[in-house]
Amino acid sequence: MNRLMPTKLNVWSPIAAAALALGLFSIPPSLNAVSAQEQPARNLTVTGQGTVGIPTTLTEVRLGVEVQGKTAQEVQQEVARRSQAVVELLRSRNVEKLQTTGIQLNPVYRSNDNAAPTIIGYAASNIVSFRLSTDRAGTLLDEAVNAGATRIDGVNFIAPDEAMETARQQAIRAATQDALTQADTVLSALNFTRREIVKIQVNSAMPYPQTMYAMRDSAPNFSTPVMGGEQEISATVTLDISY
Repeated sequence: MNRLMPTKLNVWSPIAAAALALGLFSIPPSLNAVSAQEQPARNLTVTGQGTVGIPTTLTEVRLGVEVQGKTAQEVQQEVARRSQAVVELLRSRNVEKLQTTGIQLNPVYRSNDNAAPTIIGYAASNIVSFRLSTDRAGTLLDEAVNAGATRIDGVNFIAPDEAMETARQQAIRAATQDALTQADTVLSALNFTRREIVKIQVNSAMPYPQTMYAMRDSAPNFSTPVMGGEQEISATVTLDISY
């Protein structure tokens, strides 16, 4: 005898289909046949340069006394005497950053063909450095030689520290503007728009002092002309810009 089994009505499918049609349910992304691709990041890297020139109104001088003699005590005392006169002159002229940069005492040898070199005397020196305005440098060099200086090791032209720092900031601004101008030119040519700066790198360089000359064991017979020049402060700025 066959029994009649109760029939289960499938009432979920029409309801679910209607819900999906109305947007009440959403299909998880893993079930989507095609997933949306994220837009890749696009960056443009540009490097700008900036240079600012400033006059060198200060002069750094290295000069001193060098003496040779038969005994170490003799030359050392003579160097001390002359150096004291030179330093007193420099202090009276109100030079800046006066300091001793070198003191030496060395034997002087004579070479022999068949024997060891022999000491024939000693050489001593005392070197100082200082800074002053360039328009006073020539006159002071002559005065220092007259006071006993026998060496002028170098004359460097520099700008004041405050002027160099101001020029450095101006160079960085100019380099930044140069980098932005380059970026806008490139992106405009490609029909893109600059969005935001995602990375910044700044490099700046202070110039080396300009050297005039070096002189030893000679005294000028006329007023020494000293003329400064110009220093260039440079900077580079590298920008990574999204577009």
